[in-house]
Amino acid sequence: MLLRSNPGLWEKGSGGIVIGMTTPLRLMVFTDLDGTLIDHETYTWDAAQEALEALARVPAAVILASSKTAAEMVGLRAAMGLEDWPAIVENGAGVLPPGVQTGADATHYHALRAVLDTVPPELRVQFTGFGDVTAEQVARMTGLPIADALLARQRAFSEPGQWTGTDAQQRAFEAHLKDHDVIAQQGGRFLTLSFGGNKAIRMGEIVATYQPRHTIALGDAPNDILMLEQAEHAVIVANPHRDPLPPLTTEEEGRVIRTTVAGPAGWNAAILELLQRLDLT
Repeated sequence: MLLRSNPGLWEKGSGGIVIGMTTPLRLMVFTDLDGTLIDHETYTWDAAQEALEALARVPAAVILASSKTAAEMVGLRAAMGLEDWPAIVENGAGVLPPGVQTGADATHYHALRAVLDTVPPELRVQFTGFGDVTAEQVARMTGLPIADALLARQRAFSEPGQWTGTDAQQRAFEAHLKDHDVIAQQGGRFLTLSFGGNKAIRMGEIVATYQPRHTIALGDAPNDILMLEQAEHAVIVANPHRDPLPPLTTEEEGRVIRTTVAGPAGWNAAILELLQRLDLT
């Protein structure tokens, strides 16, 4: 079962902690994946292993938050040993509950594709979504192996794609979508469309459920900003592929770290620094 909201339905995994727990959760970390915890080029997180192990010793919850589908997230979450915690999928359009190892019904995705069919042709041609191309083409767009590209196309709530038009055309494109209750969020590489929800909304639901003492959020793209601003401590991971994010509303309060190193190495250094700052080492 994949939920869009209603965190009260989430159930713990073998080590997860839920409402009614007797031991307070000391720390919850929300992290973007591509370009943040996962290297953009190699799709590995080896450089963050030291910090991941330190978080496990706290122990802390690590919540993956990405544009990836539930089908993609299941394997990644398991490989990182994080199955006991929910994961935010498709840019916050859905949540993968703890322990769940299957995808979701695609009804919302098909409705989203139907809205795309109503876009004026001169604007529609400027947007190439994952549903417009083959798995092989998705692999070229993302750098993913074919097997992973197939999982990336198993969407339930959102449609990422590449925009090739002008800024003015993009504004017109997004205005048309908004008239049909579809929103667009700019990520590190893709423009992602959905019927609503974002990482910050899902973060708020998860925090309300687990009630951690401290929260950290890490990201590198515009679609991470609201999540970053909602956390007690935020980390903006350097992204050499785009302009730096603008100042956050919490930055003057000293609650934001900007790494100088990109990807998982920057993630690693920032987490280790914050664990010391919070006296959680």
